[in-house]
Amino acid sequence: WLPMLKRFFRRLILALLLATLVIAAILGTAQRFLDAPITLPDSQLTWTISNGTTLNEINRQFYQQGIVSHPKLLSLYAQLQGKARIQAGEYRLTSTDTAKTLLNKFNEGQITYHQITFPEGWTFAQWLTHLAKLPQFAEVKALPLDAIMAASGIQQAHPEGWLFPDTYSYVSSDPWWAILARAHQRMLDVLSTAWETRNADLPYSSAYEALIMASIVEKETGLAGERAEIAGVFVRRLNKGMRLQTDPTVIYGLGDAYSGNIKRSHLKQPTPYNTYVIKGLPPTPIAMPSEAAIYAAVHPLPGSSLYFVARGDGGHYFSDSLEEHQKAVRQYQINRRAADYRSAPPSVRADK
Repeated sequence: WLPMLKRFFRRLILALLLATLVIAAILGTAQRFLDAPITLPDSQLTWTISNGTTLNEINRQFYQQGIVSHPKLLSLYAQLQGKARIQAGEYRLTSTDTAKTLLNKFNEGQITYHQITFPEGWTFAQWLTHLAKLPQFAEVKALPLDAIMAASGIQQAHPEGWLFPDTYSYVSSDPWWAILARAHQRMLDVLSTAWETRNADLPYSSAYEALIMASIVEKETGLAGERAEIAGVFVRRLNKGMRLQTDPTVIYGLGDAYSGNIKRSHLKQPTPYNTYVIKGLPPTPIAMPSEAAIYAAVHPLPGSSLYFVARGDGGHYFSDSLEEHQKAVRQYQINRRAADYRSAPPSVRADK
């Protein structure tokens, strides 16, 4: 029986060796598949996973499109690694991806983020137009204003000024109102912080009036470093009971009637925003101000200037008296008028 036992063990060892070789070959093949680059028609591909989609369904779709060659093996590997749970969203697949990296992306939710930028000084209407240009948010252009404000959480009488200009990230499943809601909350936070640290003796009865001033400063400023100085001019004019006489408010009040050229008749046309006619601030902001403009509105630069005129290079010349201002107007806007001249009223009006 001893020779028989020896033959048995030899056969068992041979069988185990063959089994080990087969398993090693299978594992090697599996490893090569998992580590090999996927096959894409282009260098990259956008792939969207809907809520409720399983990994098996995705792998089957990948196989049908020739992206992976062993879908069941990928599903088995995911089960063994505890990565079979995937997250919905939009993913960017590249030609350098492997079955392993795809699985990691889906399991960890490495979804694609997009960005949209809203520059400082834009109006609410410009925000909506910019949003609607993206197919994902196109529906916003057909919605009434009250529905847009309600969905965005803007509990104000007028939306102008209440969105913070910045770059916002979003994913393919985000609704348009989520971006507006984030921008509104950001503006609330920035304005609240600025108002708490405001200078004393400002001519504002509320943080909202500071926001209105900030929007005017934003539209009047060509150079960022002049915001506080321009705010100082407007604050002193308010304190002295002078009209602001600033063209950007007139333009805002004209709405669609403004064609790009402000006329003397416009300055006499009565609207709630015509600061050549009304005293004090207009009823609402005229744009979305930056944090710097808000800060300037509540921390205006001390001084004595009451007028300013555009120099034609984006900056302004500031004057203490009407006589000095009129000389500056002649120097910078009459004698030196050029094709690329930048007019930045209110200082162009010699009757202020």
